[in-house]
Amino acid sequence: MPMPKRSTKKTIPQFKSVAAERAFWSTADSAEYVDWAGAVLLRFPQLKPTSTAISVRLPEALLMDLKVLANERDVPYQSLLKLFLAERVAVERRRKLPRASA
Repeated sequence: MPMPKRSTKKTIPQFKSVAAERAFWSTADSAEYVDWAGAVLLRFPQLKPTSTAISVRLPEALLMDLKVLANERDVPYQSLLKLFLAERVAVERRRKLPRASA
């Protein structure tokens, strides 16, 4: 019976900061450090994406229309605005994709 192959993975270095770790992984091949064959798929259903506060100037009439729509849907107007933006960004990204030839 053949001997199991020993792992020849490199040791992940200790990092002094998140920035140093980010710089390292931006050029390193993780396959040299991690045995992905033993990886387990995990889900984090409670994890919420981070968000950044921004300031956007909108015409007053547009903001009022948005608030009316949000009220009709019983959602906060900022949540509705994020939904509208996400939908439009998805449409624009699809337009930029190369089309498959028929």
